[in-house]
Amino acid sequence: MLTQALPAPHQALYIGTGKVQEVIDTCVTLDADVVVFDNALSPSQVRNLSTEIDKPILDRTALILEIFSDRAKTCEAKLQVELARLQYLLPRLAGMGTALSRQGGGSGSRSNKGAGEKKLELDRRHIEHRITECKRELEVVKKNRITQRKSRKNSAIPQVSLVGYTNAGKSTIMNQLLSYYGNSDIAHNEHKMVLQKDMLFATLETTIRKITPPGKSPFYLSDTVGFIDKLPHNLVDAFRSTLEEACEADLLLQVVDVSDPYYKDQMRVTNETLAELGAGHIPQIIVYNKADKVPDIHTIPRVGKHQIHMAARNGIGIPELMEMIMSEIYGNLFCAKVLLPYTEGSLYSLMQKEANILTQEYREDGIYLELEVNPLYEHRLKPFVLL
Repeated sequence: MLTQALPAPHQALYIGTGKVQEVIDTCVTLDADVVVFDNALSPSQVRNLSTEIDKPILDRTALILEIFSDRAKTCEAKLQVELARLQYLLPRLAGMGTALSRQGGGSGSRSNKGAGEKKLELDRRHIEHRITECKRELEVVKKNRITQRKSRKNSAIPQVSLVGYTNAGKSTIMNQLLSYYGNSDIAHNEHKMVLQKDMLFATLETTIRKITPPGKSPFYLSDTVGFIDKLPHNLVDAFRSTLEEACEADLLLQVVDVSDPYYKDQMRVTNETLAELGAGHIPQIIVYNKADKVPDIHTIPRVGKHQIHMAARNGIGIPELMEMIMSEIYGNLFCAKVLLPYTEGSLYSLMQKEANILTQEYREDGIYLELEVNPLYEHRLKPFVLL
């Protein structure tokens, strides 16, 4: 890796001319195929560097787009990546290769423009049209997501969202919670598992699963796309509808790879991204994951009421994490003695699913219940509460 300290980026090449020659020499030494810059480059800088170095040039945005494109599996993720790629490509069309070079002159009339310029206009028009199509298709997906979100909200089941830097272990934690507290049918649980791999952006789409601890009320758990430092704005915009799932959560589990020496910077990036999305006010549990990989235990941060050390891949800390989740989302349960008239069959069925029923009696005038339930149901039960 080559670095350079400059008071300001070189306008034409981003790096100095001497550093360009150093890059060329390094490419020869390493037999490199591609040169990657860890910052955003202007279209002219990419073009000039490609000419000087005679290698494909990728800036940070282009590299992330390549990774996203490779990881995208669902229709929504593919659309989001395509939209971001097209928005990145549009201002970079001019001068892309000899196929777009101008040929011939003329008085300026449309008929006298060179073949390259005509192709440039056609490509731009095609990209703009496809951007419009992608936005339209994503709008349909967004509306469906909003409808599903409203349905979950109406059920009054709490929502918990896994957030954090990419490759911190969010999907591993979801799979472990599913394994411990999912459906009793093991085969069903395996079908519900999400992809977990030791790589960047293994997850590009939001996955939502219902978790039901034995003898406890359920909650929805969502796994979201990982964050990364200097995530390009067009990618944030393209994935905003996916990331906004975290904004609807009652509780966030911020997963931190505590074995990474830069984990504090990653937490800063996560908190900044959450604030940008409007989710900075939501209560959090800080999950210091991969604690088993920390060579010096003294470097592990001390934990408090809303923090936990764990090693999700080995299942270490999963029961303790569940206790913390349940304490946060059901810590202030609505406890009551109610008498439901037999005409309230739907409310009784709902309580059978959502409440922890301590006592139940069938009486002449209705069903007597002593229960604990999410406070969101208080307004529906209040008319039937016994004083």
